[in-house]
Amino acid sequence: MRLKSFPGGIHPHDEKHYSASAPISALPTPQRVIIHLSQHIGAVSSPTVKVGDTVLRGQVVAVPAGFVSLTQHASISGTVTKIGKFLHPTGIMSMGIEITSDGQNQSVDMPDNPDYMSLEISALKERVSAAGVCGMGGAGFPTHVKLSPPADKPIDTIVLNGVECEPFLTSDYRLLLERAEDILHGLRLLMKIVGAKKGVIGIEANKPDAIELLQKLVANQKDLEVVPLKMQYPQGAEKQLIYAATGRKVPAGGLPMAVGVVVQNVATAVAIYEAVRYQKPLIERVISVTGSIVNKPMNLLAPIGTLYSDLLEHCGGVSAPIGKAISGGPMMGFALPALDAAITKGSSGLVLFDEKAAKSMQEHTCLRCARCVDICPMNLMPSMIATAVKYNDLDMAVKAGLNDCIKCGSCAYVCPAQIRLVQWIDTGKIRYAEAQRKK
Repeated sequence: MRLKSFPGGIHPHDEKHYSASAPISALPTPQRVIIHLSQHIGAVSSPTVKVGDTVLRGQVVAVPAGFVSLTQHASISGTVTKIGKFLHPTGIMSMGIEITSDGQNQSVDMPDNPDYMSLEISALKERVSAAGVCGMGGAGFPTHVKLSPPADKPIDTIVLNGVECEPFLTSDYRLLLERAEDILHGLRLLMKIVGAKKGVIGIEANKPDAIELLQKLVANQKDLEVVPLKMQYPQGAEKQLIYAATGRKVPAGGLPMAVGVVVQNVATAVAIYEAVRYQKPLIERVISVTGSIVNKPMNLLAPIGTLYSDLLEHCGGVSAPIGKAISGGPMMGFALPALDAAITKGSSGLVLFDEKAAKSMQEHTCLRCARCVDICPMNLMPSMIATAVKYNDLDMAVKAGLNDCIKCGSCAYVCPAQIRLVQWIDTGKIRYAEAQRKK
């Protein structure tokens, strides 16, 4: 089959063999969870409970603080034991709600509505919003906002992201194999909500069984298409995926809606289906626990707010001392200072490395080899941006494309001088945002 792709990018070893064959299994109810109030892009959610309150699984514990914000729910039943700052998967301290389990895991009512497709579009969007659904590929953009494009930006295509180009991670792959029909139900809902006439599912070529399964399921549906994609990182980034799957190019600084497209992750599609049909909040997700030192790598269906330490314990611990723990994938994930952080709706993996693999590399002087320029999927000059940030010349950094960088890490991966290009660019983004706030 002919494989589609995008200009630039890299091809790191995918390392998916550790957990690819592990079917999704449910994690036993943890003793406690921490529901972070910031699991998404946008305003931090506002708590509606206080310490000492008892809650049911699926009960609202925080409400949106604006349109671009999320409703948060209890993922287990029990008692609210603390509201304060806890370690977030991004490595910072963040406000959250601690719930201690009562051991019963009683849920709010989640009634089945088999005739869900007959609901009005406004009701569909309301159920997605009430369920607190956000992008589950990592960014965490509130889904109800994505599904409310302005009237002058009509959407004709939904693109589902089944690429999972990050090394090690296999949670989306297992969803493609085990919940393919639910993914398609979610795709149909997305198409109805925004009025799209076509649905496209992009899947990377290292998942041939998933491609074959989905192609069989959509064989007689002319408005749905499964697009096999070349193994090329970062194939799963929105703009790169849109170009590879549809041939459309999102303009610099623009959003997918500028070319009539909305992109959603396959896990998000499942969450949308459950939210609309069962009124089930987003209170659990599949997460890969993987790496060469994990005794039993697994893909776990875990309650939102589960501690990473509980996930690892269920996987039998590690066979060697941990050199680095990463929330997410090794290319765009966050190094964890400790495993007592709690997973969020966008937490797709826990990747563990031994001390040898996690060794720190010494930065050297830039060689002007231009490898970072050759592979940049956004056609930027990463070394120029990083240098401008080093000398605190934010105007030059912005002119060189600071705000267009998607922080995929491809440049740092190929840099022979081991320059921490992504970290410098990220520093520049933070400094620029602070400068804009002051203005």
